[in-house]
Amino acid sequence: MAERVRQTVTRLADGRELIFFDDTEPYVSATATRESHDRRVLPPVAAMSELRRDPLTGEWVTFAAHRMDRTFLPAVADCPLCPSTPETATEIPAGDYDVVVFENRFPALGAHGDDSASADTDRDPLWSRRPADGRCEVVAFTSAHDARFADLGPSRARTVVDALAARTAALSEVPGVRQVFCFENRGAEIGVTLQHPHGQIYAYPFLPPRTATLVERAREHRARTGRSLQRDVLDAERREGTRVVWSGRAWTAYVPAAARWPIEVHLAPHRDVPDLAALGDAERDELAMLQCDMLARVDRYFEGVDRVPYIAAWHQAPVGDDREHGRLFCQIFSLRRAPDKLKYLAGSESAMGAWISDTTPERIAARLREVGP
Repeated sequence: MAERVRQTVTRLADGRELIFFDDTEPYVSATATRESHDRRVLPPVAAMSELRRDPLTGEWVTFAAHRMDRTFLPAVADCPLCPSTPETATEIPAGDYDVVVFENRFPALGAHGDDSASADTDRDPLWSRRPADGRCEVVAFTSAHDARFADLGPSRARTVVDALAARTAALSEVPGVRQVFCFENRGAEIGVTLQHPHGQIYAYPFLPPRTATLVERAREHRARTGRSLQRDVLDAERREGTRVVWSGRAWTAYVPAAARWPIEVHLAPHRDVPDLAALGDAERDELAMLQCDMLARVDRYFEGVDRVPYIAAWHQAPVGDDREHGRLFCQIFSLRRAPDKLKYLAGSESAMGAWISDTTPERIAARLREVGP
């Protein structure tokens, strides 16, 4: 069987890894090969990040002061994710591309974590500190600067899924990595620094707080019932049906019963799988179609709003310990609560973590069904 996506690994001028994921000719069949050369002169990446554990919560906080100088909303002509031209050399040393993954030049986590990064701080044993080892990658979904994920179509979206799956598998093998987190931020309201359609991958050396909570709840549920918590939630949502937006052969999209955000929908596989790398071909095909569909519905949610800001976050099982308590799902959510209003995380949410919703999950699901194709 012919290969659907061909990977080509190369290096940027400062030594960072870049991988082309080609799904078009002449590259996918290797009729032609990628011969890329980064003609820029770049200093080595200096990621002096460190982790400090909050003694009051036990949570790790990452400090990455070098990110203060990262690229911020450049003009289209200066976009670092557009293909290179004879006049402009970008992060992608090619005149065109399908999907590309490369190491972030301004990583929050990196193998260059330096324990002396905050040598001026006190050394009280209450403040546990360690280098912020890990890896941060950028995923450019398309060479088209003004496109959106929903515009990619199922074939190119499937290539993105394949790229995320391949990187999940590779990063899960890196010593010390505890979780691989794939996500897309879209919109200035979310805080994006580049408008070009792209996502990111973080390989954390610790379990993030949200994952730690999910694992603990799943562990308690299994000890009490002998079953998977996320499987039971999915089955209950499908039985109830009120909050189901779409259901197919391999996936269901539903609004969770305790949705926090003004728009929120979860994409869950029917089969118990730990991460994207574990998905089969049919599951990946349906997921690519479903993700384009749901993101298009999000953009149609409000009358008169062309592009709704959102985060698409892939929750994957931990690497190593507690892997059996994780289950893959995608959480798509937006902080826009009206055409001209945002949901701000004020006192109750930010200080106490006690969420107050301005709508109901049933209304969200009804609207997402209404704006479907």
